[in-house]
Amino acid sequence: MGRVTALAWRAALAAGLVCGIGLLPWLTDTDPARTVLKARSADRDPTPDVLAAIRAQLGLADGPLHLLGQWLSGLPRGDAGRSWISGEQVTPAVLQALGASLLLVTVALLVALATAALVCAPTLRRGARRALAGHAPARSASAMLAALPEFLTASVLATVVGVQLGWLPALGWYGIKWTVLPALALGLPAGAVLGRLMDDLLPGAFAEPWAKAATARGVPGRRIARHAVRRCLPGLLPNLGLFAVGLTGGAVVVEQIFDIPGLGRTTLQAALAQDLPVLQAGTLALVLLAALTAGAARLAARPLLGPALRDGALPTLHHPDPPARRLPPLLYGGLLAAVVAAGLARDPLAIDTTRRLEAPSPAHPFGTDALGRDLLARVAHGAFDTLLLAGGISLAAYLIGVLLGLAPRVSGPLVDTVNAVPPVLAALLVAAAWGSGVSTPALAVTVVAWAPLAAHTSALLAQEKAAVHLAATRALGAGRAHLLRRAVLPAVLPPVARHAALRLPGNALALATLGFLGLGAQPPSPEWGLLLAENQPYAERAPWAVLAPAAALALLGALAVTAVGLRGRRRNRPDDDLPAPEPTEPVRELVAAR
Repeated sequence: MGRVTALAWRAALAAGLVCGIGLLPWLTDTDPARTVLKARSADRDPTPDVLAAIRAQLGLADGPLHLLGQWLSGLPRGDAGRSWISGEQVTPAVLQALGASLLLVTVALLVALATAALVCAPTLRRGARRALAGHAPARSASAMLAALPEFLTASVLATVVGVQLGWLPALGWYGIKWTVLPALALGLPAGAVLGRLMDDLLPGAFAEPWAKAATARGVPGRRIARHAVRRCLPGLLPNLGLFAVGLTGGAVVVEQIFDIPGLGRTTLQAALAQDLPVLQAGTLALVLLAALTAGAARLAARPLLGPALRDGALPTLHHPDPPARRLPPLLYGGLLAAVVAAGLARDPLAIDTTRRLEAPSPAHPFGTDALGRDLLARVAHGAFDTLLLAGGISLAAYLIGVLLGLAPRVSGPLVDTVNAVPPVLAALLVAAAWGSGVSTPALAVTVVAWAPLAAHTSALLAQEKAAVHLAATRALGAGRAHLLRRAVLPAVLPPVARHAALRLPGNALALATLGFLGLGAQPPSPEWGLLLAENQPYAERAPWAVLAPAAALALLGALAVTAVGLRGRRRNRPDDDLPAPEPTEPVRELVAAR
């Protein structure tokens, strides 16, 4: 009955999303006929007769319910209608765009997995000895890599590797060779996030009894590390599936820079042109892809842990952590504070066209932008907007993600559906229902930002429920409230908080993307994401114009992750001084396989 309810809930969410998109032209203040005419022929005058002819041709006069019913009736036959702009069949175009996106995402995921392996390499190399010694892995480098803006990385790769060096093609979509540069732009930040999530779980796996016994018996560290990765994978599979779907629909900027006809770009262009059949078909394809990916992630988790997850025979991966070094967050915080203090006395709006795109100098330590404005002043004055908006969104997403993640039956289908919606399309839907205003961009980003955190919470919750200590505590008479407060939340909240901090710079960049659509921060605001977006066209001629706000965002990400990583001192547990346990059956198998 539970599976039937989950399927019904998932179907209801997908239907509600598709219906909401079907109502989008009628929810906005713009006339769909006028928008379609502008997309078809920008030079043609929107006279009443012309607009009336377009409404009659498209069936707009019959209302949204008639159009939605007509569109749904053709889906069983594979007919998603015809484009309002080109007049061509929608299904072949959407399938072609989906194929391009799947190829790009597959290569990007390979890059992400390689990057995650490099991030986790120090922990895996030192293995159980590192975990038992209580060594806290460095988070700074991975946090800065995760804070890299995708469009900045894509622009640099296209300009340097593709144009100047000529090693790889920088434009077009004609085969696997053309996927390398965009896959690097997408996969590097995603791999840094995945690597940090895995690095959070590995010390707990290395501290489990089987790892201690295997180390005591002389099992090679490489073999122990491989089984530790397998032990931690079930907690990451949901987020890996979310990355795959999120990259498919959210790689709009990268697809535009490299001229890739992907599904995210196709869906966004249809949304801006109000090409309703293409928009609905693209969104439905993303929702179905999200459902399939989520199901595959759940099925893959079972063989990794076998019956242990079902029988409650797992030790917990949560262990009290050693005191983290306080120097990194103090260093990053001090650098940011020094930049802000140095730039607050300068005017961020003063324009001097005689000093356009000047290199850094004593008069302008960060250089100037395309209007001759001082970049140090703009970075300093934009710090408050960035910290308040991105920090508030990250906190709200963290709270929503944890609360919904603790109820996986309710949140699972909701997470899959929300994650399938590109952030820009979500912003358009929010603006249509909520209206354009100061709170619209923050609300739009929050709508999609909580989904990865909820998936992470649910995965950690499932593993923690299978922990032996939880069953023992329950057998002693502990109630649900006690288990939640003393066992579950201490194991779930810290890693999810670090995950939320790792996504803080990404939230700032999402706000900048919305600014281009008139929904976010607008010039002359010095918000950091907007600074990056404004100066991105000048990255080749004046790299300092984008390096300054990018470095500030990277410092912010490193500060957030290392600050959240500060925890109290480790208390000795009763089993800390006990000898290593006798080898269990899995350890005997490891020794026999040597």
